[in-house]
Amino acid sequence: MGLLKGKIALVTGASRGIGKAIAIKFAQEGADIAFTARSESEHFLDTVAQVTALGVRCKGYTSDASDFKQTHELVEQLMADFGRIDILVNNAGVTRDGLLMRMSEEQWDEILSVNLKSAFNFTHAVVPVMARQRGGSIINMTSIVGISGNAGQCNYAASKAGMIGLAKSIAKEMGSRGIRVNCIAPGFVETEMTDALPEEVRQGWIKMIALRRSATPEDIANVALFLGSDLSGYVTGQTIVVDGGM
Repeated sequence: MGLLKGKIALVTGASRGIGKAIAIKFAQEGADIAFTARSESEHFLDTVAQVTALGVRCKGYTSDASDFKQTHELVEQLMADFGRIDILVNNAGVTRDGLLMRMSEEQWDEILSVNLKSAFNFTHAVVPVMARQRGGSIINMTSIVGISGNAGQCNYAASKAGMIGLAKSIAKEMGSRGIRVNCIAPGFVETEMTDALPEEVRQGWIKMIALRRSATPEDIANVALFLGSDLSGYVTGQTIVVDGGM
């Protein structure tokens, strides 16, 4: 169908999970793909191989998404390599769960830095590019816990709620330049992160879902495709919950 033909997409944290699924989905629709990861791992190389096999350009970059200077240098290199940026997906994220009373300052700071500050860093670096182009789509990968909260995840929930506030604010600031900014709030998704959960915990989550199944990374990627494409040309400042009716 080629909904993204001729577009350049930057997906952070795309060596596995949701980020990888989004990179592949965008490539299937004709976009050239730039992505980031912390290291050039086997997963990193597999993303390059799978995307390239779809007949589009693909380049992976290793960086610390929470580092402001590194992020801006990466975007400068990306512009030298690709010439433009049409879509940014702020997907990089980690969890360090724990109850508030037992949470260390390091656990709090790491999550806010990796999840929220990285979204600020990349948005800050990419917005001037999109403003010159008079258009672009930014997608923040948040979470239902950023809306509802969750015991044992106050740091993660705060970082994801912050990404929603960031998106809504930048949408208002940059709408006149044709830049749209939205969020996706997934529910329970089958990834390596959730694979580590005990089976009884997984089944407990699934029982709360109206569709009685967890999401696949592809379910989330389909919504990202909508937000990245011209199909959502009049959608900005929104958070789309993709939780199967949870």
